[in-house]
Amino acid sequence: MIYPIVAYGSPILKKVAEEITEGTELDELIKSMYATMDNAKGVGLAAPQINQGISLFVIDSTLMLDEDDTEVGIRRAFINPIILEEYGDDYSFEEGCLSIPDIHADITRPDTLTIEYYDENWNLKEEEFSGMTARVIQHEFDHLEGILFIDYLKGLKKRLVKSKLIDVSKGKVSTDYRMIYPLK
Repeated sequence: MIYPIVAYGSPILKKVAEEITEGTELDELIKSMYATMDNAKGVGLAAPQINQGISLFVIDSTLMLDEDDTEVGIRRAFINPIILEEYGDDYSFEEGCLSIPDIHADITRPDTLTIEYYDENWNLKEEEFSGMTARVIQHEFDHLEGILFIDYLKGLKKRLVKSKLIDVSKGKVSTDYRMIYPLK
């Protein structure tokens, strides 16, 4: 099933996601999240973006890499993730979001993280990621905390996107995927 993606302004995007009870059957939801992400040509999708207020996201960081990159991307689901530590050099990179189409901004994040999470089979994992994979994880994890990439913008940059954000919430954007707009 391909879900519609909720747009900026939807209250669920600003709420902290609820932890999922261990052992909950998530196979169909995870398959649908991958299908929704792929349909929208995204590299990550958090459950709140499909109007599910639970602590789950999927990523496919292989799409962020060039063929000459030494980094290896991953396609994986993260259930009840906890970022244990972020470290390394801070670097800036242009981010966007399926819930906020047509808006991009340079966001600075640490290049490495350690995360604890359950995989699709409810196996507890602790892993370190860096580069683009770490960035995609950080972005999607923020969704579970009710944080959007635009929340990192300050001053003039934030004021410059304000009218565009209102347009997004009203549905005055064009996407190749279905969306739910809170003010339409």
